[in-house]
Amino acid sequence: MNSSRSKAFCRTVRGSVAALALAGLAVGTGASSAWAADGAPLSYVALGDSMASGPLIPDITGPVACGRSTHNYAHELAASTGASLRDVTCSGAASKHMTEKQSLSLLDIPMGSVPPQFDALRADTDLVTLTIGGNDTGLVGIAQNCTTLDPNATPCKERYNEGGVDQVGQRIAEFAPRMAAVLDGIHQRSPQARVIVTGYGLYIKPGGCWPLQPVLPVDADFLQGSVDRMNAVIAEQSAAHGAEYIDLATPSKGHDSCRAPSDRWLEGYVPTAAAAPLHPNRQGEENYARIIGAHLQGS
Repeated sequence: MNSSRSKAFCRTVRGSVAALALAGLAVGTGASSAWAADGAPLSYVALGDSMASGPLIPDITGPVACGRSTHNYAHELAASTGASLRDVTCSGAASKHMTEKQSLSLLDIPMGSVPPQFDALRADTDLVTLTIGGNDTGLVGIAQNCTTLDPNATPCKERYNEGGVDQVGQRIAEFAPRMAAVLDGIHQRSPQARVIVTGYGLYIKPGGCWPLQPVLPVDADFLQGSVDRMNAVIAEQSAAHGAEYIDLATPSKGHDSCRAPSDRWLEGYVPTAAAAPLHPNRQGEENYARIIGAHLQGS
């Protein structure tokens, strides 16, 4: 996810062949390998932002500024199934970076650029996973703006509703057609592919846990509520544009940033594991892969 503040922290079956190949897809002990009908490994492309790339989770692969981990959910899923993976996920990616190159920076130092993520798609791609939206809506930057150690501070929610205008709601509404265009673009380039779209997880429990995570209770609900609203838009657009949506917030219950470090799938403002603030840790990425694999196996 991006924004000037978040850079400092990171510094996100349509064809019969795919349907047959994925029928036995599984994740975990004893998982079956994923093979296409011609006997080749399943061709899998992972698209998305830092939620999918896994910044600061060892080990890094690809451009350093993309924060792409060898233990993000795409790599975990591919390792468990034998799929042939092309992972082009990248921290800071927004919907526009599916068709435009993305300029990279680390600690505000320019680090070149990466090609449009759609360049990885092929006509014979069997499986695509996608996680996108957090940077379009700017939710990480909003979360940073909401921190306070003053229990009597004015809730930051009010800043984003000045004059009765729901600024976050506007951003989420504006994202909907962009999401639709991304999904249509995937189908155009990879008409055989089964397209799996994930939502974002449960970052903070209802009411929060101030001061462990330094946001007021009302703002904790505002922030997670905004994530939930974005997830709803992602789900709606997925259903309308031939993709399968996977909810990651519900299974994340009990694993948010308020929990003990050993139970967390998502880190808070000060990570307790090797992960970027307000992003999944390795345990989170592994569980996301498990959830995606279970969906593929059961459908």
